[in-house]
Amino acid sequence: MIGFAFGQKKGPTNPEATEIYKPVPPRVIPGQNGAPPSDAIILFDGSNFDQWITTADSTAVKWHLNKDGSMTVGNKTGNIQTKQNFGSMQLHLEWKSPQKVLNKGQQRANSGVFIQKRYEVQVLDNNDNPTYVNGQVGALYKQGIPLAMASSPTGEWNAYDIIFHAPEFSRGGNIVKPATITILHNGVLIQDHFEIEGTIEYIGWPKYEAHGKAPLMLQDHRDNSRVSFRNIWVRELK
Repeated sequence: MIGFAFGQKKGPTNPEATEIYKPVPPRVIPGQNGAPPSDAIILFDGSNFDQWITTADSTAVKWHLNKDGSMTVGNKTGNIQTKQNFGSMQLHLEWKSPQKVLNKGQQRANSGVFIQKRYEVQVLDNNDNPTYVNGQVGALYKQGIPLAMASSPTGEWNAYDIIFHAPEFSRGGNIVKPATITILHNGVLIQDHFEIEGTIEYIGWPKYEAHGKAPLMLQDHRDNSRVSFRNIWVRELK
């Protein structure tokens, strides 16, 4: 006999009972031909460094502004970060390694996208260049091994589309909800709602320290990496 379990409420008897009309989602106009959507915060469009400062001393950015609308890491000039702080976000950026290959391993076109200055998505030229898999391109460095290696050929543009949900802390500073990250590399899912274990550590174990919103930071690996970036924008998520 088919029926409802004991104590279960009877289901709706008309379609209107399950239709919801409020709140109405905001209208967002998609960008055309790679342009940002209408509600995006433009962090770099190739025209200037107005949204960025040097991380070490908050001075003007010393990276190279290129005629093609990109920027290239200024070797040993330091990391750069946004003037604005962010929490949960949808982030889009594009990057490429230099066409000419000079080094190997972790010294080949190495940079990083540090979300909230703590959680690094690795940038690296891994084409014919193996390294430890939790440090390869698309890894959440030393934590999340990517599901695939989806790089463009050396010297060509790559796109990262990142969904990041910031961690939540108690009033006492204890972690309540870890951060999560989803990454598409050139349209290929490489991190699937990965639960971040804590801050990125080159040596040692990750750990959580209570924090609020913080800048996006791009890395100068200080080894003549010559990585370039373009078309960087963010949509803030609640």
